[in-house]
Amino acid sequence: MTIERALISVYDKTGVAEFARELASMGIEIVSTGGTAKLLRDSGIRVRDVAELTGWPEMLGGRVKTLHPKVHGGILFQRGKAEDQREAAQHSIEAVDLVVVNLYPFSATAAKPEVSAGELIENIDIGGPAMLRSAAKNFQSVGVVSDPADYGAVASELRETGELSLATRMGLARKAFARTARYDGEIATELERLGADGNVSIGRLEILPHRIHIALERREAMRYGENPHQAAALYVRADQGASGFAAAKQIQGKELSYNNLVDLDSAWALATDFGHPAAAIIKHNNPCGAAEQESLRDAYVKALACDPVSAFGGVISFNRVVDAATAEELAKLFVECVAAPGYEAAALQRLAGKKNVRLLEMPRIAAPVELELKRIAGGVLVQEPDRHKLNESDLRVATERAPTADEIRTLMFAWTVCKHVKSNAIVFARDGATVGIGAGQMSRIDSVRIAERKAQDAGLALKGSVMASDAYFPFPDSVEAAGKLGATAIIQPGGSVRDVESIAAANKLGMAMVFTGVRHFRH
Repeated sequence: MTIERALISVYDKTGVAEFARELASMGIEIVSTGGTAKLLRDSGIRVRDVAELTGWPEMLGGRVKTLHPKVHGGILFQRGKAEDQREAAQHSIEAVDLVVVNLYPFSATAAKPEVSAGELIENIDIGGPAMLRSAAKNFQSVGVVSDPADYGAVASELRETGELSLATRMGLARKAFARTARYDGEIATELERLGADGNVSIGRLEILPHRIHIALERREAMRYGENPHQAAALYVRADQGASGFAAAKQIQGKELSYNNLVDLDSAWALATDFGHPAAAIIKHNNPCGAAEQESLRDAYVKALACDPVSAFGGVISFNRVVDAATAEELAKLFVECVAAPGYEAAALQRLAGKKNVRLLEMPRIAAPVELELKRIAGGVLVQEPDRHKLNESDLRVATERAPTADEIRTLMFAWTVCKHVKSNAIVFARDGATVGIGAGQMSRIDSVRIAERKAQDAGLALKGSVMASDAYFPFPDSVEAAGKLGATAIIQPGGSVRDVESIAAANKLGMAMVFTGVRHFRH
């Protein structure tokens, strides 16, 4: 398909003058509107106003300029259909062979803190999406460019072949329809902020809106999913900058798997929940060790000591740049992946010999907090993330003995780890490190027993530790077991009808127990 006429009307003018100059140098007529036309003329490019094409001026404050039969007729008529050609000639409709359009920045406008309802509405693009849809529908005859990133490839193909292939036009059409679909979804979501109480007013967007429009695009294919017979890929939010693991820089190692990314996400969430140097070791989406210490090396060593057997083949995250001393310890263990904000040169040199270990450097800017989605048969469950941060002032002492300052520090640490352990979750901790973790059991006392066995297997004593539970104790048995194991203090949400029995058991054993009033189930 050869191109004789291009209609260019863009909000984002990045690279458009250079692209239009390329088109003009190939003898393609440029038709344009408003600010785009002015920019192109100022750049020395010959431009025909769309008003000349339509015979109508821009009107209604710019709301109407391309919504005209001579624009959409020129885009939509089918070049190989005799009846369309006859009608186009009858109505003096000139063919538009290439449409170059990008849209008003609706999402950026909506994100402004003090945006008004009027400004929000005026940034709803009408003519742009209409032209994109028209051109994309008629891709067999028309090319459509909705992304400045495609200017170079389109110009190169035109210069090299004199036309745009059907495959190129089809790909550009898919992209344009995806863009208009996202755009309408963004508008539908943000309009839930508008109220009509005699006037149009704007308020805060609900945490859980009536409709959720999420557009995803495939970032990369995985070798397989949880198992080799399952296909999988990483998708990211379309039209948004990459963040989190999608923006991580892989420094070395094999390609990441589906399970790697699931575990890394959990490890990173846990490690970055701490303020001091911290290490988190994850296996099958559960912590098998975590520690917060004065140095990163010490944090890693203590995290590993909690369950060195399970840590074999696990993934590890750090909340600080990995230094040489930490890398020296890391190199002694087989691990699948490591995520950190960065790596010292000496650390990279030490780990270079472990060629299969995947090293990821995480972006400095935190990923945006978004709603959590979980698919079930026939629907999708949506919730806000568990972002609760516990303060010492939130603790309510339930026992006769209050915890000491050292116990409170360790209780707060254990509670933070417990938030990241699958329910029913039990965490024993001492000196800023986990010493026993019980996860994912149907009975809470079973989690206590697993944590005990894990500590024994690792050669760690639970005497002098504290215990955290992600939910209340339905019976006093877990409290009694913790006391017999040597734990001195417990942190739990409270709220059971049998709290009095757990409190009595703690008092009998001389233990301190505090209630948080918050539960941290993780399913």
